Amino acid sequence: MKRSITTRLALMFASVALLTFSLIGVALYGVLRNELARQQADVLTTTTTEMLFSLVRMGNTERWSHAETKMDTLTPADGSLRFWIISPDPRYAYGKDLPLPAGTTAPADGFGTVTMPQREYPMRILTRTVPALLDRPEVKLVIGIDTAPYFHTLHTFLTALAGLLLSAVLLIMLLGHWVARVGLRPLQRLSSEARMLSPRHLAQRLDTTTLPIELADLASAFNGALSRLETAYTRLEAFNADVAHELRTPLTNLIGQTQVALSRQRSARDFEEVLQSNLEELDRLRAIVNDMLFLARADQGEAATGLVRTSVADEVAKTIEFFEFVLDDMRLTVDIEGDTRAQAALDTARFRRAMTNLLQNSIQHTARGERIVVRITRQAAAVVIAVSNPGQPVDPVHLPRLFDRFYRVDAARHDAGQTHGHGLGLAIVKAVATMHGGEVFAASSDGVTTVGFSVLA
Repeated sequence: MKRSITTRLALMFASVALLTFSLIGVALYGVLRNELARQQADVLTTTTTEMLFSLVRMGNTERWSHAETKMDTLTPADGSLRFWIISPDPRYAYGKDLPLPAGTTAPADGFGTVTMPQREYPMRILTRTVPALLDRPEVKLVIGIDTAPYFHTLHTFLTALAGLLLSAVLLIMLLGHWVARVGLRPLQRLSSEARMLSPRHLAQRLDTTTLPIELADLASAFNGALSRLETAYTRLEAFNADVAHELRTPLTNLIGQTQVALSRQRSARDFEEVLQSNLEELDRLRAIVNDMLFLARADQGEAATGLVRTSVADEVAKTIEFFEFVLDDMRLTVDIEGDTRAQAALDTARFRRAMTNLLQNSIQHTARGERIVVRITRQAAAVVIAVSNPGQPVDPVHLPRLFDRFYRVDAARHDAGQTHGHGLGLAIVKAVATMHGGEVFAASSDGVTTVGFSVLA
C-alpha cells in the first residue's frame, strides 16, 4: 500500500528527529560513561596514593599490622572497595580470592579489570609496586572498586533516554503529519486541476499563474512533460511509419519470391536460390529489429555498463583492423591523429559499434585511393572522436538530421547514416554517445565531411 506524501513527510520528520536525538543521546552516553569512569579512576588513584604513603614506611611485621588495620577500616561492608597485597612472604600478604591470569603471580602495574566470583560485574583494579624496606620484600598493592554502580547508572540512563527519545519522536511525527497536511493543501487543489486534463488533448496545460512559487515550478515541469510527451508521440508516429516502410520492402520481396517459387514446379536448385535470397532478406529484417531494440533501450535511458578506463586510440585502432580487407580492396588508408594518449571510461563493445558505424559510413562515401582521418581531441571533461573523409559535400540543411532514424538525404548520399543499409547506423552512434554522457556532431565543407561524437573522460 502506497503512503501519502503527508505520511512520508511525517515519517521523514520522525526519522530526522530520531537520528538527531540518537546522536545527542550517544554523545551524552559517552560523556556520562567517561565521567563515571573518571570518578572511579579518581577514587582508585586517591586511595592508592594514600595507602602507598603508609606502606612505603612499614618495613617490619610490627608496623605492618597498622596497614592491615587501615585496609580493614577502608573496606566497606558490601565489598565495593577491596584491597589486596601480594607478597612472597605470607606475613606481608593481605586479602584473598584475587583472580589472576594463568601463568602470573601478580597483575601488572596500572589499571585493569578482574572478574570476581559471585559478582555480576567485574571489578576495576589499580596495581602499584611497593619497594622493599628492611625485612619486608617488594610487594604489590592492588585496590579494586566494584563497577556495578557504574553499569547500573548507565543502564538507568539508557532506559530513560530511550523512553524520552521514543516519546519525542512520536510527538514530532504527529505534529509533522498535521503540518504536512496543512502545507499540502495547495497541492491537492493542483491535483484536482490536473485530473481535469484530457488525454485526448495533449495541448492542454496547467494554469501556473495562481500557484505558489514552489508549486509553480512543479506545474511548469508537468507542462514541460506534457510538451515532451506530445513531441515524443509525434516522433513515435513518424517512427512507426518509417519502420512500416522499411519492413514492407523485405516482406514484400519475401512474399513475392515465395509466391513465384510456388507458382509452378521447380527444381531443387531453383528452390535453393529462392531460399538463399529469402535468407538475405531475413538477415536484413533481423538487423533492423536488433537495431530498433537497441535504440528502444537507449530511449528508455539505459546507460553504458561495464565501463573500463582505456585508451581511446587503441579502441579506434582495433575497430580499424576490422575493416582491413575492405580498406585494402578499395586502396583506402585510415590514419589516427590528435591526442593518441587520451583515455576515457568506455563500454568497449558499444564504443566499437559506434566506431564501426562511423567508419563504414565514411568508407561508403570515399573514393578509391583516398585517405580517411580519425582525429581524437580532449575538450574539458570529454574526449572527442571525429571521422573525416573526402567526398561529395552534404547540404547543411541535412546535417542536423543525419542522426535521425531512417533519415535520407539526396540520392548521391542516400545511404548516409546506415548500418546494413537500413538507415539506423548514425542513430546508433548518437545512442552510444548519449550512454557515455556525450554528444554527436556533423559538418561538411571544402569537400570534406566530418561526423563524430564525444564521451566523458
